[in-house]
Amino acid sequence: MTTEPEKGSLEELVVWQRAMDVVDRVYKATKNWPRDEVFGLVNQVRRAAVSVPSNIAEGHGRKGSGDFLRFLSIAYGSLMEVKTQILIGSRQGYSGKAETRDLLDSVDEVARLLNGLKKAISRNRS
Repeated sequence: MTTEPEKGSLEELVVWQRAMDVVDRVYKATKNWPRDEVFGLVNQVRRAAVSVPSNIAEGHGRKGSGDFLRFLSIAYGSLMEVKTQILIGSRQGYSGKAETRDLLDSVDEVARLLNGLKKAISRNRS
């Protein structure tokens, strides 16, 4: 038997809240990155960061748990893009070690929350 996930408001989802925090942190950090990266890495990491809570929201708004799982997987992929792009920025010297660690810790927290939510939804489906 397939059951649908419990759906409260989007704003109540902790994973969405933390993903929004990642967006804020990415925007703040990339303000100090080189101007010549504005249309390159800055744009790319910001778009990937925005994609995470956006896909969580889109999946949350869908009818079935299968759709929600698919959008959570897309959000996770975008989150891994963010992680990679933060590491690239760090390797290029755009961010200090403390700022990079803070960003990566936030990304890792969202990854854990996404994985937990995906497992919970999958369990409810079976």
